[in-house]
Amino acid sequence: MSSEPIVNGGVQIHQSRRLPDFLQSVNLKYVKLGYHCLITHLLTLCSVPLMAVVVIQASQMNPDDIHHLWLQLQYNLVSVIIFSAVIVFGSTVYIMTRPRSVYLVDYSCYKPPSHLQVRFQQFMEHSKLTGDFDESSLEFQRKILERSGLGGETYVPEAMHYLPPRPSMAAAREEAEQVIFGALDNLFANTNVKPKDIGILVVNCSLFNPTPSLSAMIVNKYKLRGNIRSFNLGGMGCSAGVIAVDLAKEMLQVHGNAYAVVVSTENITQNWYFGNKKSMLIPNCLFRVGGAAVLLSNKSLDRRRAKYKLVHVVRTHRGADDKAFRCVYQEQDDTGKTGVSLSKDLMAIAGGALKTNITTLGPLVLPLSEQLLFFATLVAKKLFNAKVKPYIPDFKLAFDHFCIHAGGRAVIDELEKNLQLLPVHVEASRMTLHRFGNTSSSSIWYELAYTEAKGRMQKGNRVWQIAFGSGFKCNSAVWEALQNVKPSLHSPWEDCIDRYPVETVA
Repeated sequence: MSSEPIVNGGVQIHQSRRLPDFLQSVNLKYVKLGYHCLITHLLTLCSVPLMAVVVIQASQMNPDDIHHLWLQLQYNLVSVIIFSAVIVFGSTVYIMTRPRSVYLVDYSCYKPPSHLQVRFQQFMEHSKLTGDFDESSLEFQRKILERSGLGGETYVPEAMHYLPPRPSMAAAREEAEQVIFGALDNLFANTNVKPKDIGILVVNCSLFNPTPSLSAMIVNKYKLRGNIRSFNLGGMGCSAGVIAVDLAKEMLQVHGNAYAVVVSTENITQNWYFGNKKSMLIPNCLFRVGGAAVLLSNKSLDRRRAKYKLVHVVRTHRGADDKAFRCVYQEQDDTGKTGVSLSKDLMAIAGGALKTNITTLGPLVLPLSEQLLFFATLVAKKLFNAKVKPYIPDFKLAFDHFCIHAGGRAVIDELEKNLQLLPVHVEASRMTLHRFGNTSSSSIWYELAYTEAKGRMQKGNRVWQIAFGSGFKCNSAVWEALQNVKPSLHSPWEDCIDRYPVETVA
């Protein structure tokens, strides 16, 4: 390469005439998009020449050729009949044995009354006046609140607004009734479905499991029919909402032409911790009142009005590992006060559960282009001992929207980083955490409602709901929008969506 001098202030500077560094100048994002497009449409591109040859050959046939072909078919009538019979039989078997489609007709998220809202200053003053917390615990809670990502409009139950608090069984039942009945009343009103039409009921609430059960409470309130298949899931943590959907899906495979209602909630009243153990104080700062009711159907006629179709459910359970089993653990502290302890290993364990879950989910949802890249890097690493970084599949090519359980700011941050998501992909999770706090298993429904309220859900879009819970579990549900989805009446974001997104504390 030659160079020529340039005079700059009397000083000669030699500028090299080198070719531009195309590796740096070309935006690799577009290269990857081009590769993705090529692999996705590879079959189509290969079939075009084949179809062209068939068309050319057909156009060259004369009437004698067509007559000769017809005679051959007549002589082989038995073969044609057998072939047709096999096709008809195979089609019938496929139609009879294929899984029933499960549709999400609508859902409703409970919005508590405004007098149950709690602001940071009110929370801290109230905690101090109870007399149960020492100065160190109060300061710890203040720091957690400041960094939590929660706003000043989250809700705590009525019993926690009294001084002293009144965490009685009656108050816990009252909280459960307000949340569950509030969500169900709105769901039945929006869908015009009569409670008597419900054939399957699944309720999940981790920490409050009275007798009779919460599912029995719903049957009694709405006078559901006597042969209803009802289930009450307890102790399964924040990921139980996806487990409840999976159970309802399995029941809908067995019972045709049926409606299933899934109710996901958590109860705060009797599970507030009044001690000074740091690991057990965190839930006080994060968990808030909330709940959701979901109407599922396997009726083909409901496809027209349904919002979504259930595509996949993938569940991962790490309970065989002792650390994973104990990382979210309800226990008593040294003074005998009960609470839920969160381990310092929680994020690492959640990461391991997520890795296992997406390893199963990936082949089901990722385009072929991403699977080939992942397989190539895996082969290079295993066979050639190459120092190749593990390839992280681009899940943005598989999903349009992400509903990451709003368990806390750290959870959302880690998934945004590890899955290489953009801020807009985690906006629904951050804003749900800010406006409603951690509502446990129902948080993924508040996030879906946020996306709808923003007008972002278009027909054909795919949604990934992912939740983590005690045990330790990581569960995923994949939905496909069947229409341009609009928010339902009395959405929890109805009166505040214009204020969001807001800046949250980093």
